[in-house]
Amino acid sequence: MNFVSTRHTAPPVTLSQAIAAGLAPDGGLYVPAQHPQASAWQPQGSLALDAAAVLAPYFEGDALAPHLSKLCADAFDFPAPLRALSTPGNHVLELFHGPTAAFKDFGARFLAASLAELQRDREHPLTIVVATSGDTGAAVAAAFHGQPGIRVVVLYPDGRVSPRQAHQLGCFGDNIHTLRVAGSFDDCQAMVKQALGDRELQARVPLSSANSISLGRWLPQMSYYAHAALEHHARTGNVLNLVVPTGNLGNAMAALLARAMGLPLGQVALATNANDVLPRFFQGGAYQPATSVATLANAMDVGAPSNFERLRWLYADDDAALRADLHVEAVDDAAIRAVIARRWAQAGEVFCPHTATAVAVLEALRADGMQGDWAVAATAHPAKFESVVEPLIGRALDVPPSLSALLQRPAHAQPCAPEYAALRERLLA
Repeated sequence: MNFVSTRHTAPPVTLSQAIAAGLAPDGGLYVPAQHPQASAWQPQGSLALDAAAVLAPYFEGDALAPHLSKLCADAFDFPAPLRALSTPGNHVLELFHGPTAAFKDFGARFLAASLAELQRDREHPLTIVVATSGDTGAAVAAAFHGQPGIRVVVLYPDGRVSPRQAHQLGCFGDNIHTLRVAGSFDDCQAMVKQALGDRELQARVPLSSANSISLGRWLPQMSYYAHAALEHHARTGNVLNLVVPTGNLGNAMAALLARAMGLPLGQVALATNANDVLPRFFQGGAYQPATSVATLANAMDVGAPSNFERLRWLYADDDAALRADLHVEAVDDAAIRAVIARRWAQAGEVFCPHTATAVAVLEALRADGMQGDWAVAATAHPAKFESVVEPLIGRALDVPPSLSALLQRPAHAQPCAPEYAALRERLLA
């Protein structure tokens, strides 16, 4: 299968070329040239096997195709359990059991394994440049740490991530270089996009991306939705509806693409924090990026979601159809706090601030009479946000062993101005 740009002016490329490039030459995001579909999906028995089955159509004919099963087995060697919540019909899809306790581990590990395979015969090293609003950078750093022939440069907004997130971002060293940018995530993302589009720089320093703009990060995120939906359907006969917390829209787009392939997924609702660019659009306004504001759900502090281009592509640029199909709702900090405190008091359920936005939306949907089986995507372990969660539940949170090990390492990040020239200088150094 070939892949094309959302902006329609770049030539089609192979899967391997799209993964290696990160961003299309015209500044667009790579998307499949066709929509593979099937009507008889069956669970294969494990997350890795379901991932290989779902990704196979996209890998067909590519140099990476013979390696797909191994890529999935290596990347998806930790669980993504679907657990029932206290309310009948409500579930949580726990996506935080990877090395950095966030859902980004899935896509980052798959991308790292793919690029390692593609780099085998390359003479020049590759630099992965990635902007993070909290969790992406640590997942990418963990996935690429110590990998020969690859350097990673992580940019994060200084003061706008949790203390434990910041520690994770700076604790790797070696081939991982971390920059704390005196600006917002949108500044970081704009700097990364400018670097990827800088042809003169690319001629001297080969670059790729590991944000969800990267095809190699985005496509494998379908795997956990496919696995959960197939297992749930086999067990109950019911389709699984989803509420996905979203900032840059990559995780949401993975769920929507999985559904478009014919997997047993039903309605998809999206939860944002107070950065309400998407809710305003879905309420009928123009799509208008805005300056992001800091919230408790910091990994979703995005004012210009890159994957909106992919969202429009999936609906053939039909905004009316897009608005009619999805429910999108903003959840402010007060509501996030209320959900965390209430669900702990009522049922002993504890959520990170991002997952709490999705729980709030699901509660609202149920209050409006919504039926069916629903799952909230739990995007991070609550222990990554202990300064928010622990005061609300009145107790200390257990820290997962993998996160504890990272927190015991020394951490360091270099300051960086929110200007492309500052990043370019560092990439050339």
